[in-house]
Amino acid sequence: MLLAYLDESFSLDWCYMAALTCDGSGAQAITAALDEVVAKAVREHQVALDAELHGYELFQGTGWWKGIPPRARIGVYNEAFEALGKFGEAIILRGVHSAGLRKRYASPEPPHSVVLRHLLERVDEYAKDHGKHALVIADEVGEQARHRSDLAMYRESGTWGYRARKLERIVDTLHFAPSSASRLLQAVDLVVFMHRRLETHTESNDKAKRANERLWQRIESKIHHQWCWYPSVR
Repeated sequence: MLLAYLDESFSLDWCYMAALTCDGSGAQAITAALDEVVAKAVREHQVALDAELHGYELFQGTGWWKGIPPRARIGVYNEAFEALGKFGEAIILRGVHSAGLRKRYASPEPPHSVVLRHLLERVDEYAKDHGKHALVIADEVGEQARHRSDLAMYRESGTWGYRARKLERIVDTLHFAPSSASRLLQAVDLVVFMHRRLETHTESNDKAKRANERLWQRIESKIHHQWCWYPSVR
């Protein structure tokens, strides 16, 4: 069984989602590795015992990571990505230019729904190509019942668009969990935040730009699929 952990990162004009896939042993290994990353930060920087790993907080030095020096926060991000590069199976990245959706359609579909559909298509495709079925676990969001209903429709009638397909490899339903209870959801949060940062933000500091690129190189070999939809105005 393939496990696929999903999370999103968005702004007014952009919405990105990522899926981190692994098997059961990979999930256990990533969890143990990230637990140790946090435990090390507790020992060396007096971070709270219940600290979580989130891209925005690590990057900006807020929340659990307030007051932690930038070099140390970069080190935490780096160690987390090393674990994903070692134990993760694949990373799937999708996005949409939300501003383009608003320009093209009078009543656009919510960006989250658009990107989630595209991401589930690719997770289903990956699972089929590898002779597996996938169980999807996502970070908690609003309208969970509607997203579950949408998945049931995609399984029965199929999706639509350029790469429409029936989702026959995703089992059961969408499972939503709080990221506080899952290092895997925290891991994919780190991935999707950094992806959106690299894709949509121009760094004014060359040193910061190089640091982000070096971090991304830790997981680059795991990226199976990456695409962002830019809706054109009719």
